[in-house]
Amino acid sequence: MAIKHPIIVSHEMTSYVGRGACDRRLLPPDALLFGFHDVGEPAVSLLDLRDLDGDAAGHLLILAVSRGACRRLFGMVPEADARWYLPSDLRALGLSIVAPEGDAAAADTLRLARSIELLCQLFAALNEARLVAVDGATSLGESDIARIAAARRMVDERAHEKLTLDDIARSCGINRDKLTRGFREIYQCTVAEALSERRLKQAQQMLAASDLPVASIGYRCGYLNNASFTRAFSRRFGMAPTEMRRMGMAA
Repeated sequence: MAIKHPIIVSHEMTSYVGRGACDRRLLPPDALLFGFHDVGEPAVSLLDLRDLDGDAAGHLLILAVSRGACRRLFGMVPEADARWYLPSDLRALGLSIVAPEGDAAAADTLRLARSIELLCQLFAALNEARLVAVDGATSLGESDIARIAAARRMVDERAHEKLTLDDIARSCGINRDKLTRGFREIYQCTVAEALSERRLKQAQQMLAASDLPVASIGYRCGYLNNASFTRAFSRRFGMAPTEMRRMGMAA
């Protein structure tokens, strides 16, 4: 069986390049595994140890880094089974590790340095919510994926505003139909459903953390009147906001 070429970056990180299985003896302790897909599929996935014993997944590059190092350096460890689309800059950096240019004698030195750069850029993109998490294939191009990711950030950051589908599409530079179709394809919900969920989660947090009147909380979370807020809240949480507040105070 073919074996991927290992690059030992440190005792906390090893990169594996090429096709074949990975040498488990070179894994850092408690390793988090990022698998970069073949050139034809611009995505990166979190793997488990079973994925290291063959080439079926088609990963040309695997970064193995200890979870402790991720927490220490980046303040987070991604959730298991996650998968993200890669923007072109990160994809190009990954491919430059697989096939570095220049003198072959310096290839592993370049790979080592670029593995560190790729890991840092990947976590920066995760922390800044610039990567689109997705499950399954998509018909969207990279530019449209980026615009729909921007639409999702707009929903998350400005849900309290009186946003409309046309407002979001115009702000993100995408037509309304493509936004509607792409949002459902990537996030498995409509824009309206994402807005409602964000607003109601914010309202739930404000009910627990503030003494504001219920009607004021609803208005601050984007609802035009208390009746519409109460109806939406009751459908989502199975109780009215006043009841949830009462239960929270009793606890």
